Amino acid sequence: MFTSIRPDRDAVALAVSGLLGGLLLWRLGLHTQGGRPFSAPWITLVPLTVMASAELLRRTAPRTALTVGVLALVADQFTRGSLATVLMFTDVMYAAVLYGTPAAARRIPVATLLITVASTIGFLAWFRRPEALLIGLVIGLVSYIPALTGVSVRSHRTAADAARLAAVQTARLAEMDRVQAVIAERARMARELHDMVANHLSAVAIHSTAALSIDDPDTSRNALKVIRENSVEGLAEMRRLIGLLREGGEDSAPAAAPTLASLDALIEQANVNGAAAGLLCTLDDARAADGDALPTPVELAAYRIVQESLTNALKHAAPGPVTVRLGLSGDVLAVEVTSVSGSRPGPTAPGSGAGLVGMRERVALLGGTFEAGRDGPELWRVRAELPVREREMRE
Repeated sequence: MFTSIRPDRDAVALAVSGLLGGLLLWRLGLHTQGGRPFSAPWITLVPLTVMASAELLRRTAPRTALTVGVLALVADQFTRGSLATVLMFTDVMYAAVLYGTPAAARRIPVATLLITVASTIGFLAWFRRPEALLIGLVIGLVSYIPALTGVSVRSHRTAADAARLAAVQTARLAEMDRVQAVIAERARMARELHDMVANHLSAVAIHSTAALSIDDPDTSRNALKVIRENSVEGLAEMRRLIGLLREGGEDSAPAAAPTLASLDALIEQANVNGAAAGLLCTLDDARAADGDALPTPVELAAYRIVQESLTNALKHAAPGPVTVRLGLSGDVLAVEVTSVSGSRPGPTAPGSGAGLVGMRERVALLGGTFEAGRDGPELWRVRAELPVREREMRE
């Protein structure tokens, strides 16, 4: 398939300006040399026109332009010569290095240097006069210096392209990091929202079902009381989370994260919510009373594990004791919640399965271990071991 080669605007401008400049010099009778085989003034215009044509191909076909330019320059040496032809050749040489292939950009400067050195030595040996060095200097100025300039400009352009590519890649990596951070934050928010609200909503669902199924005013009144308490507390938890997410809120003080010191209130609330289901929640804290406070992420994770375990017990456990045990051995905090496994009469709340997943994720973030399942035929046990100190990186 034939593809037309159209010169760009700069090439046309250089060709036209070079041709007009050469015509002006020819009209004024200004030539670079005399006593040549073809001394007729008009013959000088032939290499000039050919060189101007080569200028049109300086960017679209640099190798062809250089070949034509070399032939035109050689032909110009047999005429009276034109300075415009020589100047246009320097631009063709520069463009051949700048816009040519990488191989041409490596070879042309070396070739022009060798030609310059060989020509200088040859003319010096031929004429045996110091003035012959000027011929080699002119050849170097016409061929080697433009090629060297093209190499320099090409190197700078390559470096600029590499810098732009690196900037684009950095921006893409930053965008990927931002997306991953948003996804992780959304997962954290979803886990936090589930842990905060699921307990209260489960109690609301169970007691509202009991109020609807049992036709007893006292039972309905007690159920509505529990529903109201859990609704108010759930709204307060939601308001606290929204306050953390809101930017520039009226209250700039951050809300405190729940800690293990709040477990007594959580157990008391669980007893109120689980009384109708026959659940009795107790706390067995084997830690030293005067022990140091644990890191905030550890206490928050332990609190949420206990909270979600009590929620699951409220949904699924059979009537009986629900025991929460805490123990600190070395640098590991052990959290264990056991409940009676089996079915129970009365209303229950459906589960989404997100509770165990959320607990497992919290433990994994801290580098601990987590297990949940039956412990014998009658018990369901949830156990998590949380390191209270960051583990040192192993080399």
